[in-house]
Amino acid sequence: MAKSFDSAEQDELLRRAAGGDQASQERLVEAFMPTVVRMASARAEPGVPVGDLVQEGAIGLIEAIRTFSGSGEADFGRFAEAHIAAQLTTALEAEAEAVRDELLLVTAAEDYDRVELILARELHRAPTEVEMAQKLEWTVERTRYVAQVVAEARRRHDEELLTYIDPADIDIEADAAAEIDPSLN
Repeated sequence: MAKSFDSAEQDELLRRAAGGDQASQERLVEAFMPTVVRMASARAEPGVPVGDLVQEGAIGLIEAIRTFSGSGEADFGRFAEAHIAAQLTTALEAEAEAVRDELLLVTAAEDYDRVELILARELHRAPTEVEMAQKLEWTVERTRYVAQVVAEARRRHDEELLTYIDPADIDIEADAAAEIDPSLN
C-alpha cells in the first residue's frame, strides 16, 4: 500500500474520518486507492470494465473507512482489503446475474417469436395472449411482458430500417390501395 503517512497519522485520520471529517476520508481514500486498483485489476473479467470495478472497490474502501473505528480490528489495511474484496465480489455477482437475465429474456423472446408464427399458421389468425401463454406454458403476465419486449424490439428494428429508405421513393397511394385490396401487390 502506498501511503504518505505513518501509523499514528493513519490512526488519527481514521478517527477523524469516523467523526465525519471529509478531508481525512479523502486523504485515506487517496492513500489506499492503489490497493483498490490492484485488487480491481486482479478481479477483472470479460465484459466488466476495470474502471467499473475500481469504482466498486472505492465504495468498499469508503465503507471500510467509515466502519473501522467501531470494528475492533487492529489492522486497517487488512480490514480495507476485506471490504474492497467483498464489494468487488458483490459487483461481479450482480453483473453475472444481469447477463443471465438478459440471456433468459433473449431466449424467451425467441421462443415467443417462434410460437407466435406457429400458432398464426395453425389458427389462420393472430393468436391471443391466452393462446400464446398456453402454448409457451407461461403465465399470461409473463407472455404479456415478453410480447412488449418483442414489440419494442420490432419497432426499433423498423426505425433502423427507415434510415435506408428515401421518402421520395414511397408511393403512399399505392401502399394504401394494397392494404385495401391485397391482390394489388
